Amino acid sequence: MTDVEDASEVLTGQALPPGYGSVNPFVAVRGSGGAPAFIRFTQAVLGARETLAAHTIDADGLLIHAELCIGDSTVMLCDAKPYWSFTPALLQVYVRDAAAVIERARANAAEVITEPTDFHGQQRLARFQDPWHNIWWLFEYGPTSAAPSQGPDELPRWRPAPSALPSYVHRTIDAAMATLRSAETDG
Repeated sequence: MTDVEDASEVLTGQALPPGYGSVNPFVAVRGSGGAPAFIRFTQAVLGARETLAAHTIDADGLLIHAELCIGDSTVMLCDAKPYWSFTPALLQVYVRDAAAVIERARANAAEVITEPTDFHGQQRLARFQDPWHNIWWLFEYGPTSAAPSQGPDELPRWRPAPSALPSYVHRTIDAAMATLRSAETDG
């Protein structure tokens, strides 16, 4: 375990370069159209903007680094090398209208995992799997919503009863994760 003092090495707020958070996801894209198609998908579904200065092609012709701005966050990505193991990205995005984003995702060949559903803290949750088999969590957050970070800093007391059937939200992600595979295995 790290000393609390070591945590100060993590940059936050004004110490960060513009457009970056303390933690930024990185997606290794494998499958149809590769990273360029993934960039077009995120532009169509989430209004992503590519940071062209980061766009780097490796000697083998594959995209080794690109960056997308989605809202106020940066998602880094590359084409997976043929010999790399499949590693899906699991990404969460706060949105204004989960149903609208789900419809754009569906129109761009994504598989909807969880339809927009009322969720904790007066938020709505939806999920989709993109054509490269990454899973996106959408949290619709509004003026009356409350995220866990806005609650007391303590473990919640609520737990499902051991005999209760899993909720729709739980069943859909469990089924998707149990069958997750590389887009290259599609036939």
